[in-house]
Amino acid sequence: MWEADAGDLFANAMPSGSAAKRTGVQRAVTGELTGDDLEVDRNLRPQSLDDYIGQERVRDNLRVLIQAARERGESLDHVIFSGPPGLGKTTLAGIVANEMGAHMRATSGPAIERTGDLAAILTNLEEGDVLFVDEIHRLNHQVEEVLYPAMEDFYLDIVIGKGPAARSIRLDVPHFTLVGATTRAGLLTGPLRDRFGISYRLDYYAADELARIVERSARILGVTLDEEAAAEIASRGRGTPRLANRLLKRVRDYAQVRAGGQITWQVAAEALTFFEIDELGLDWMDIKILTALTQTFRGRAVGLTTIASAVAEDPSTLEDVYEPYLLQQGLMVRTPQGRQATLAAFEHLGITPPT
Repeated sequence: MWEADAGDLFANAMPSGSAAKRTGVQRAVTGELTGDDLEVDRNLRPQSLDDYIGQERVRDNLRVLIQAARERGESLDHVIFSGPPGLGKTTLAGIVANEMGAHMRATSGPAIERTGDLAAILTNLEEGDVLFVDEIHRLNHQVEEVLYPAMEDFYLDIVIGKGPAARSIRLDVPHFTLVGATTRAGLLTGPLRDRFGISYRLDYYAADELARIVERSARILGVTLDEEAAAEIASRGRGTPRLANRLLKRVRDYAQVRAGGQITWQVAAEALTFFEIDELGLDWMDIKILTALTQTFRGRAVGLTTIASAVAEDPSTLEDVYEPYLLQQGLMVRTPQGRQATLAAFEHLGITPPT
């Protein structure tokens, strides 16, 4: 039913020249969707609420709302999912469509450039269909204003022509459910946010939930691994299913070449160390940042641009990509004087903190 159009710590473990392979390579621990994820990620996505693991509150609420809408023979109210990338927003949109017995049309905010694009999408929907808009906070403001009456009263007001010859026509659209997904909920305009009757923020997954996801994915991929190996992969997955599945594929490749395809805890740990993912899910750049804060600056508070210069990274990338997880794990803090490593960072790197 779902139809989508498409949206130094490791020095001893790594062979010489490993630094060279880092150049231009996308982070293994990013929650963003990469080309490596596309085909496998699609195959691993659960298709029903019963198969979906984690997000218990969201899943239970959706089960009630969907059942009520189906019993009344109505479309589900518009839904918006927010949260960091890789937590299952697109998957839940597909599940909503499947559970409602409807088709899903998928697009993204930046892809709808003109009001005519939106009109073409909406007029081609059928009664009860689900329209999924990824990164909905990036919708053009003119497109967004045309969307308001479509969400509330299921019609479009389109202006044809310019100047004195311009005229407005009204197009009826079938009753549909708009499912939006955003990683930046704060960028949603108030009028758009208020038109969603159902709103959920997805949280990071617990380690045991990720372990169950890894075990399920391994069965689908035909990979043999034990519970300890699944737990080890999950512990380094940063609470993100997409990342845990990506690490599973990396471990599978390592086991195939160096361990006869059998994934034990030891093989999983060796593989993740080989690919420079440590026990907390930190990669080589995370370690480089913490090393600069703990060794180069000896725990003193320093500015963002100073750290960026020390690790040869763009300040905005450092702030948007690397900092959030380090802050979340309590390895770094922001102070009025700048960024500063915590005692946990010194302990994780095995460095004696300054007195």
